[in-house]
Amino acid sequence: MTDLADRLGPDKVKLGVCCTLWWNDDFPTIDAGISFGQAVSEMALAGFQGCSIGHKYPSDAAALKAALDLRGLQVSEPWTSTYFTIGKMRQKTIAAFEETLAHVKALGGTELVVAEFGASSHLLPVDVFANRPVFTDAQWDALTSGLDELGKIAGSAGMKLSYHHHMGTGVMTRADVDRLMASTDPALVHLLLDTAHIAFAGDDPLDMAQAYADRIGHVHMKSIRPEVVSRVREEGLSFQEGVELGVFTVPGDGAIDFRPILEVLADADYQGWLVVEAEQDPKKANPLEYAQKARAYLADVLGW
Repeated sequence: MTDLADRLGPDKVKLGVCCTLWWNDDFPTIDAGISFGQAVSEMALAGFQGCSIGHKYPSDAAALKAALDLRGLQVSEPWTSTYFTIGKMRQKTIAAFEETLAHVKALGGTELVVAEFGASSHLLPVDVFANRPVFTDAQWDALTSGLDELGKIAGSAGMKLSYHHHMGTGVMTRADVDRLMASTDPALVHLLLDTAHIAFAGDDPLDMAQAYADRIGHVHMKSIRPEVVSRVREEGLSFQEGVELGVFTVPGDGAIDFRPILEVLADADYQGWLVVEAEQDPKKANPLEYAQKARAYLADVLGW
């Protein structure tokens, strides 16, 4: 038993895994033909307790819950894109969020994850760094007031809202995260720490974890391959090209040391999901193999 096993044990955190190991929801061509049933069975086989929701999952909440219950899995989070920074999308964004909230609640989930995709470059075949949006003050105000409103909706339903900073979006770098955190209500809007997205953007995930330890509501644990990050920057590649080249990988592979990050979370008495993620091509990176690699690494670091 390590010290982390006591301070960040199974009574405090749950280990989840994102379905992006098995297929890609942003880029459907990144797919090896793995079915929903195979994917969730492999998640359970690899030793995880929960998973994100992906496009191959049954849309009916009862059918999905039955399939997950059969494998001892819970829903770690859904994904909802927000569009507060572009025209005439505020009410549609709120409506979509409320629909997702109702679906997740029916599944027994308590976590909601959002990211602002207004004018994002990450889905386009363009340089992901050079073409990501830079928000005006008015756009920042629209985003942060919108997030506070979503946070109130989530809180009134007994749910927790966490914001996911993301490559190619207007909240990509540490400076962006700092502004978002300073401009939203800490009681309503938590931070989803995505270790790889902030490292890909050029900032330090450990430093950000230390800065916002008390505000982190959700964690995506994935690593990066620095040589691919360099290629994306130097060659002006798109986000999809970076993913296909293997810019992301799981904990236990790649360049990020997760032990000090987990120590910071333990010191802050973090309670919630630790979700393994790696947007990889499943034809090149066998999903079950990488899920097991990540789980073995976490067993070694956490002591369970």
